[in-house]
Amino acid sequence: MSKNILLISTSTTHGTGYLEHAEEEVKALLKGKSSILFIPYARPGSISHSEYTAIVREAFAKWGIAVTGVHEAKDPVVAVNEAEAVFIGGGNTFLLLKNLYANKLIQPLRDRVEKGMPYMGTSAGSNVAGKTIGTTNDMPIVFPKSFDALQLVPFNLNPHYLDPIEGSTHMGETRETRILEFLNHNTQPVVGLREGSMLRITGDKIELKGPLTARIFLQGQKPMEFKPGDDINFLLDAV
Repeated sequence: MSKNILLISTSTTHGTGYLEHAEEEVKALLKGKSSILFIPYARPGSISHSEYTAIVREAFAKWGIAVTGVHEAKDPVVAVNEAEAVFIGGGNTFLLLKNLYANKLIQPLRDRVEKGMPYMGTSAGSNVAGKTIGTTNDMPIVFPKSFDALQLVPFNLNPHYLDPIEGSTHMGETRETRILEFLNHNTQPVVGLREGSMLRITGDKIELKGPLTARIFLQGQKPMEFKPGDDINFLLDAV
C-alpha cells in the first residue's frame, strides 16, 4: 500500500488554535477514519501525557475523530498495530525518540506506515519521521538509544525553520549555518520547514503545503527555495 503521511512544522501558528491552520490537510489524511492513536511521549514536563492527550482529543473531536493516548494502552505495541492512524505531537525530540525506543515502537510504526496507515507529526513528531534527529532544534536533555529515527522518509527535517533577521546584531550561528554544518558530515537532504508549512506524502509523491516556501539543503549545493506546487519529488529518491 502507499504511504500516507503529513509532517507539520508546528501544531499552532500565531492567531490560530491547535492544528487549525492544518485542518484541511488533516481531514484529507484521515478521510474515512474515525479514530487516531496519539503518542504524547515528547513532552518534557509542565503537562502530563493525559493532559496533552486531552488537548489533542478536543481538537480532533471537532472533526469527528476519536483520540486514544498510547499511554492508556496496556501494550503500546498492540495499540500501534491496531490503530487506524497515528499522530505524534511536539515537545523534545530527544525525549520522544528515547521513549519510542524504550516502548519498542520504532519497527511497529515503520511497518504500519509502510502498509498505508496514516501518520501525522508536528514539530518533534515530524522530526522523528526523518532519517535521523540530527537537525532538531532541541537540547539533548536525555540520551536516546540512537539518533536513527523512524525513517518514514529518506531525508531530515528542521521544523520551525527561521530565517536570519535583517539588521540583527546577533553574532551566533543562524539556522542555515547549523544545517550546513550538519551536511559537512551527513549526506541526506534537510528540509527547513517554516511555521504554517507542512509536507504531504502520498505514495511516491511529496508536496509542500501551506502559505510559505521551504528551504531545502543538499550536501555540496547552495540552499534552494521551493514554493507550494513546485516539484520536490527528488527528496523521496535520497539514499
